[in-house]
Amino acid sequence: MPLHDPAHAFVPYPDVPVPHASTGPLSGLRFGVKDLFDVAGYPTGGGSPFVLAMSGIKTTTAPTVQRLLDAGAAIAGKTVTDEFAFSMNGNNAHFGAPVNGAAPERISGGSSSGSASAVSSGLCDFALGTDTGGSVRAPANHCGLYGLRPTHGRISLSGVMDLAPSLDTCGFFARDSHTFARVAAVLMDADPGTLTALPAQPRLLWPTEVWDLLAPEVAADLKPVAEQVMAVLGTAAPVAVVRDSFEAMYWHFRHIQGRESWMTDGPLISRFAPPLGPGVAERFAWSSRVTDAQFAAGSVFRAAFRQQLDEVLGSDGVLLMPTMPDVAPLRAAPDGALEDYRNSAIRMLCIAGLAGTPQVSLPLLTRQGAPMGLSLLGPRGSDLGLVALARRLTTTGLGV
Repeated sequence: MPLHDPAHAFVPYPDVPVPHASTGPLSGLRFGVKDLFDVAGYPTGGGSPFVLAMSGIKTTTAPTVQRLLDAGAAIAGKTVTDEFAFSMNGNNAHFGAPVNGAAPERISGGSSSGSASAVSSGLCDFALGTDTGGSVRAPANHCGLYGLRPTHGRISLSGVMDLAPSLDTCGFFARDSHTFARVAAVLMDADPGTLTALPAQPRLLWPTEVWDLLAPEVAADLKPVAEQVMAVLGTAAPVAVVRDSFEAMYWHFRHIQGRESWMTDGPLISRFAPPLGPGVAERFAWSSRVTDAQFAAGSVFRAAFRQQLDEVLGSDGVLLMPTMPDVAPLRAAPDGALEDYRNSAIRMLCIAGLAGTPQVSLPLLTRQGAPMGLSLLGPRGSDLGLVALARRLTTTGLGV
C-alpha cells in the first residue's frame, strides 16, 4: 500500500513489488486493485478478516490485473472493499470507511469503496472494481468519477472472489475520460463474443419511468445537463423500459442476487459464523431464506426482461438516465436512511444488472456541493462505443 494513504482507501498490506511492463499503452499510470482480485504476493481478503486469515499469499495474478500490468501500468496497492462485496455504502465494519475524495463529508459508496476513494483522492490514476448490483456505478456517482459496468462476461473475473456470478462484472474508475478510454481499450481489446458497434449518432432514448423516480428537486438539477448531452448526441425519444413494475424488478433482482450470494458464501458463513458487520449480516440472513421457487421465478423474469430491453435498444439505442437517485448520502446518516437510499437505488441499477448490458456513469453534475452522475446504457457488447461517446462529450466541454 502507499506510504501516504490519507483516504484510508488501501488495505494496509506490506508493500510487495509486482512486476509490470516497462512500456505499453498504460505506461506511467498507477492503479488500485479491489481486494477481491488475486495478486501474486498478496492475500485476498474480500473485506473480511476471516477470509483474509484463510487466504494465504496468492501465487498467481488474476488475468485482468495481469493484462493491465502487461500494458505498462503499475499497482498502487489493494483497495478496501465492503465485506464480501455485499453492500453499497462503503463502510466496512472491520477496515473502516474510505474517504470520498470529491465530497469528504459523504459516503464513498460500495462495495468498490476503496477503489473509488483512491482515484477520487488522487492516490492512483485508475482502479479496478466489481459491479454486481451497482458497486462501480454507485461509487462513480458519489465520487465524481467515470465508471463502467461492462457487458456481463465482457471482462474476465477469473481469479476474483464471486458474490453472485450471473450478475458479477469487472468494472473500473478514472477521473478523466482520456484515462478511462485508455484503460477500456486495454481491457476490452480482445473479442470474447459478439460486439455491438454503436453509430456516431446513436438513437438516444429517454426512459421515462426511470426519470420519474427522481425527486422533483433532483430532476430539476439533472435535466439541464441531460439537455446538454442531447445537444451533442441528439434528442432522446421517450421509451418505456420497466417490465411489470419497478417493485417486481427490484424483488426479482434481489432474489437472484440473494440466492447466488448465499450459494457462494453461505457454506463458509454457516460453518464458521464469522462476525459480520451491520447490514451485511442482515442481507446474508435474508439471502439464506430465498427459496428455489423465488430464484426460478427471478430467472424467468430476467430472461423476459432481457428480451424486452433488447427490442427497445436494438443495435443502436442508448438510454440516457440518472445513475443514482441523488448525490451520496452524508456519512453521518443513520443506518436506516442509508438502507432506504440503497433500496431506492437498486430500482435504477437493476436494469443493467438484469439485462447484462453495459452502463457508463459520467461525472457531469454538481449538486449541493457534491458530484452526481448521468449514465449511458447501451446494448450488450457496446461497451467501447459507450466509452467513445463519453470521450466525445468531453471534447464538447462536458465532463473532464
